[in-house]
Amino acid sequence: MRTTRLLLPVLVLCCALLAGCVGAAEDTGPAPEREGGSAETGAPEEPEATTDPDQPTGWGPTEGELAQAADLVAAWGPQRLAGQVIVGRYHGSDPAEVARMVEDLHLAGVSVTTENVVDEAQVRATTRAVATAHAADGREWPAVIGVDQEGGSVAHLRGIATDFPAFAAAGEAIAADRRSGSRAVADAARTTALELRDLGFSWVFAPVADVTIGAADPTIGSRSPSSEPKLAARAVRAAVAGYNEAGVVSTTKHFPGHGGVTADSHETLPELGSSLRELRRRDLRPFRQAVAAGAPAIMMAHLDVAALAPGVPSSQAPEVYDHLRDELGFEGVAITDSLGMGAALSQDFPAIRALEAGADLLLMPVDTRQTHRLVARAIRTGQVPRERVEEAAARVVALQLWQQRAAAEVAVAPDVAERAREAAAALSAAAW
Repeated sequence: MRTTRLLLPVLVLCCALLAGCVGAAEDTGPAPEREGGSAETGAPEEPEATTDPDQPTGWGPTEGELAQAADLVAAWGPQRLAGQVIVGRYHGSDPAEVARMVEDLHLAGVSVTTENVVDEAQVRATTRAVATAHAADGREWPAVIGVDQEGGSVAHLRGIATDFPAFAAAGEAIAADRRSGSRAVADAARTTALELRDLGFSWVFAPVADVTIGAADPTIGSRSPSSEPKLAARAVRAAVAGYNEAGVVSTTKHFPGHGGVTADSHETLPELGSSLRELRRRDLRPFRQAVAAGAPAIMMAHLDVAALAPGVPSSQAPEVYDHLRDELGFEGVAITDSLGMGAALSQDFPAIRALEAGADLLLMPVDTRQTHRLVARAIRTGQVPRERVEEAAARVVALQLWQQRAAAEVAVAPDVAERAREAAAALSAAAW
């Protein structure tokens, strides 16, 4: 009996200790906090990582503008989301008609081509009507109002805006004198952008970053800054900087490089047969420099890129978008080349395929209204994940918030046309 009485307290203590251990193991609630440290170790707690909303991205908008855009588009339905990823094609020259399409379909904007142009007064009426319709749709950022105005043979505002030399002059100017040539290129880009802003445009589909192979290149030719990758890269970097200074969205094109193919993507799907090593050494160099200069948008070509996605137009190939973003580090807006081109139409439903692959903007589909219907339906059915479309739309909205802010910081001078003519003459003189 004596032995039993002595053992009982010990047994009770052991049971209590065991119950406490089991209870601690089962407790899933938060541990009590200790002042000045973590609950488990007492070590100083790491402050939560926060993003500075005023921190600029590498492509224009601030982190705050990107977050604001993401919050906005998250509340939209399929119709509005679909519109925000389309830059429409339209026919004729009636400002009221294109304005109605922008408002009805909630379009990001439109591309103005020679088909849509009559004279300066009509161009101004068109850009003003589109901007008004975009605002009437409840959007407090500018519309995408873009135009191909490269200089040389590709100038859809010929006779209205200043005629600049073909972009080959940029490479020639830099070859003649790197420092003064780069200044002439940047000034040409800046002044043409300011002139476009004066006419009501917010985007320009330039500069061309393709490295031409010369006479065998049937599409790019003198639109290319050079057949030398280093010169082309310097010209593109200078041009992007000039456009950025003026508060216009430039569109470096045609990724991953159209100058090395021997067929025209307006007609057929050209094959770019270079190895990845050759692409890096040649075609991709100007695009790398564009990204380094803060390019806000890059246009995706319709090419069969054997080294990345054989047999598929590059504008519809996830591997090509991944290469642009992962290897070149581009975070801005990826826009397709015109979806009405023969190479794009070599596949069924090119707009849907491009959006799935990683495009943020679908440029000039053959039928804008039909494409809007298809994209909206793809969002509703989940054919294209809503998260993918929200990502695309948020990039576009954020970029337009940047364009609005950047343009407000740089006034357009009353004599902008005269300054543009002087810049065009200076670039020609520097080149020749």
